[in-house]
Amino acid sequence: MRRRKEARALAISVIVCALGVVLVVPFSNSAASSGALTSDTTEVPTSDGESSPDDTSPANMSPASTNSANTESSVTTSKGAVGGSTSTLPDEPIVDDSGDVVGNESGCVLTVRAIRRGNAGANVTCLQQALKAAGYLDGPVTGKYTQATVNAVRKLQTEKELFVDGIAGRETAIELGIWPDEASAVVRTPKPAKGAKDLLGYELSSVASAGADAPPVPEDSGTGRRIVYSRLGQRVWAIDADGRTVRSWLVSGAKFANETPGTHRVYSKSKITTAWNGKATLRLMVRWLKTKIGAIGFHQIPIHRNNNKPYQTEDQLGSRLSGGCQRQAPLDAKFLWDFADIGTKVVVL
Repeated sequence: MRRRKEARALAISVIVCALGVVLVVPFSNSAASSGALTSDTTEVPTSDGESSPDDTSPANMSPASTNSANTESSVTTSKGAVGGSTSTLPDEPIVDDSGDVVGNESGCVLTVRAIRRGNAGANVTCLQQALKAAGYLDGPVTGKYTQATVNAVRKLQTEKELFVDGIAGRETAIELGIWPDEASAVVRTPKPAKGAKDLLGYELSSVASAGADAPPVPEDSGTGRRIVYSRLGQRVWAIDADGRTVRSWLVSGAKFANETPGTHRVYSKSKITTAWNGKATLRLMVRWLKTKIGAIGFHQIPIHRNNNKPYQTEDQLGSRLSGGCQRQAPLDAKFLWDFADIGTKVVVL
């Protein structure tokens, strides 16, 4: 039922993580101003939409970055460039911070984020073998993503109530058991002592650390005062002008391919906003990516408006659960709200 609702919502292409009628200007780094925030800012949408596992949509789908819930056509690893230039083909492996391919030990796994018609090679062979074993592909395993493979993928997507596009990405690969083990790329630090603080004196959450206790900042993640977000590791670092890790923490980012890698800027903030469908309250929203159909940003774990309960626990942070935004523990959301002035650099890997 959940996936049926997600697919239906995606098909109408109107739901985004920060949907608002005022967000119609294409994103530009130069449009962001620097300086402290003095109010709830300009460019704040009238409502926001955070995708959730049950009653909001999966689709923060920026046409510039993806055309499917199963597509991640622009691949950037934690070792990759962060200047905003990305590949248009899924030709790089999914790797961890050490450069090793992340995958299961038993059976084949995809080493790219999405494959589609026209692709060929070991990843297509892996997909075809899995489709054949699951009864979706009748033809031979050729290693070429032909129309027969597209049809087999569409058949699986229809049966599993995924978004149907014939492209094999994360959600499709998970159903076939050929998606890499994402958990192995997530570094969890020991829970800090009660009342422990970061380098600026803010209390640490259960998934946060600071200074030498924090995991190393990924290489090639830019310079200067900035926020670094590793999609693979589901981790954020706040770096000061001296290069110190003021704080690092786990988030729950997107299940889909809409967190465009590159260097961005914080361009608007809202202390409190409501989801597009009115069902969720989003607190301390810090927006860093404006797309043609909405915005993506960091915010506190969403709260159900009907019962005032959170959509997930802090223990679940580090897992991809949202439709585009990055969910944070309340203490981390409060820190980032204060740290991320308008114009702050956000490096997405």
